[in-house]
Amino acid sequence: QVQLVESGGGLVQAGGSLRLSCAASGLTFSSYAMGWFRQAPGKEREFVAAISWSGGSTSYADSVKGRFTISRDNAENTLVYLQMNSLKPEDTASYYCAATPSSEYNFLTRLLSSADYWGQGTQVTVSS
Repeated sequence: QVQLVESGGGLVQAGGSLRLSCAASGLTFSSYAMGWFRQAPGKEREFVAAISWSGGSTSYADSVKGRFTISRDNAENTLVYLQMNSLKPEDTASYYCAATPSSEYNFLTRLLSSADYWGQGTQVTVSS
C-alpha cells in the first residue's frame, strides 16, 4: 500500500522559512517523480514544484521561483523536501505531496496531468 505522509507545516511570519517533508512508502521511490501542490481555501489546487526520479531535473511555479527549493533523498531515505524561504501571506495553503512514475523527461507532464498518489496534506499559514 502506497503512502505519502507530509510533515513540517505550521505558522510562520512573513519573511520566514519552513521545510516540508514527504515520506513515501510502498513504492519504488527512485522510479517516481515527486511533486508539491497547494490549495488555499476557496481556490483550486495549484502546482508548486516538481522533481524527476533522479533529482536531476526540477520545475517550479513562477510564484515560488527563487524562494522555494525541492529536493529528494533517494539514497538514505524515501523523502522529498520543499524548502520554503521568504514566505508570503499568499503562500498560506494546505500543501500536498504527489508521486507518479515517469521518465526523466516527462516528469512534469505526468505530475500535472495525473499523479498516481497523493498525501493528506500539511497546513502552512503565513501571517503578515
